[in-house]
Amino acid sequence: MKVKFPQLLANKFFNCKINNPSYYPKEECGIYGIFGVEEAANYTYLGLYALQHRGQESAGIVSSDGERLYRYAGMGQVAHVFDQEKIKMLRGFAAIGHNRYSTTGASFLRNAQPIRVESHLGSFALAHNGNITNAWDIRKQLEEKGSIFQTTVDTEIIFHLMARSGKREFLDSLVYALRKVKGAYSLLVLNPHELYAIRDPMGFRPLVMGKHKSGAIVFASETCAFDITDVEYIRDIEPGEIVRVTKKGVESFFPFPHTKRQALCIFENIYFARPDSYIFNRSVYEVRKSLGRYLAIEHPAEADVVIGVPDSSIVAALGYSEQSGIPFTTGLIRSHYIGRTFIEPEQKIRDFGAKIKYNVVKSAVKDKRVVVVDDSIMRGTTSKKLIKMIRKAGAKEIHLRISAPPTRFPCFYGIDIPTRHELIASSHTIEEIQKYLKIESLGYLSIENARKAMEVNNSPVCQWCDACFTGNYPLPFQEEEYNNQKTLFSEYMIEEIR
Repeated sequence: MKVKFPQLLANKFFNCKINNPSYYPKEECGIYGIFGVEEAANYTYLGLYALQHRGQESAGIVSSDGERLYRYAGMGQVAHVFDQEKIKMLRGFAAIGHNRYSTTGASFLRNAQPIRVESHLGSFALAHNGNITNAWDIRKQLEEKGSIFQTTVDTEIIFHLMARSGKREFLDSLVYALRKVKGAYSLLVLNPHELYAIRDPMGFRPLVMGKHKSGAIVFASETCAFDITDVEYIRDIEPGEIVRVTKKGVESFFPFPHTKRQALCIFENIYFARPDSYIFNRSVYEVRKSLGRYLAIEHPAEADVVIGVPDSSIVAALGYSEQSGIPFTTGLIRSHYIGRTFIEPEQKIRDFGAKIKYNVVKSAVKDKRVVVVDDSIMRGTTSKKLIKMIRKAGAKEIHLRISAPPTRFPCFYGIDIPTRHELIASSHTIEEIQKYLKIESLGYLSIENARKAMEVNNSPVCQWCDACFTGNYPLPFQEEEYNNQKTLFSEYMIEEIR
């Protein structure tokens, strides 16, 4: 999870105000890798551009020409970090890239990925999507044995474990390290001669494989990164699988102890992934339409129009409209030009944060009974501001429908969901939330129907991680350990901003 430092520290060290009291779940990270094509960094840049929705704090690329690795990373979005000259510096036929949203470790340049190191195993780099739940415990043990860490990201422990493995072969040392860690990880690892793609044994995070028309093998968090570079989707990397790509070809390994339990993140399909992607062997677009249809069956409403909250809820709103017969219209417009920070006018504008991100199409909702479809309510502050804006635009009635169950529990596997006491659904009934939001009705999709909605177009039956809804965490761990991890990285962050 991202460490959130208090207002006091922001005032003391930056003389600034943290201006984001509203909350939506944050994207994790996006990774992209390619092996076997000239100007691999160019393809990686384009792939990262397509995965920008998964992380906008930093971006980085490491490339290989067969002899050495070249790295460049910077803070901000892909187009701001890279230009033509920087891409030219990243020579070679193989590359991996990373868009970062920090779930563990502060938002600083030294934490930007891919991370590159030099060791007795040679030069290699790693890009990680997910969260290692026992990182704090391992890091503490390594530091007691003399390890010195350069970042505050959980990913760095993998390098130290590999260096201490005693293994001479690169793959053996990688397997040794990954057998020590717990949690969620989709990884891309690059050395001068090889590219590895890896998913953890429970398969929390997506990772897909494709083939470019040149014959190059490509990996990405989502298939939308394939479309921009004319890559044909081949298959998902299986949970617990390591795929190695060399000039000799592609090899697959399953070196981890077999687990009967898989735990694919259900929230990827509900919220994170782009609707034009395929992940977990299913179309995100069709899943979200299905979520909307089940929502209309479970929570019908007498209304004149259906609107969705851009961008992630639009497809679910279309599904609700098709099932209910209530016309869909564009009732909210979202600005796509907002960075992570913005300057608030000195004379305070009420609900400024919501207004700069969304605007209501007044003619679409005025004097109408409106069904508003959204995919989640976290703290409830953003929802309340949106409802207020829609009401002010003249809506006669507002019926809020959520295309997911109530989010009552935090995530420890790579999604920045608040602590339980911050989640409104963990301490309030639906009736209380409805009253707080000042709406005519509120309906959440049940967990049973959410699971049913995942099985579209004869897609394979999967075991989902829905712990953020149910509290049934598929991977046992000590919450005290995770809190210690947060505390440790928080302390490092405070020291750095000083």
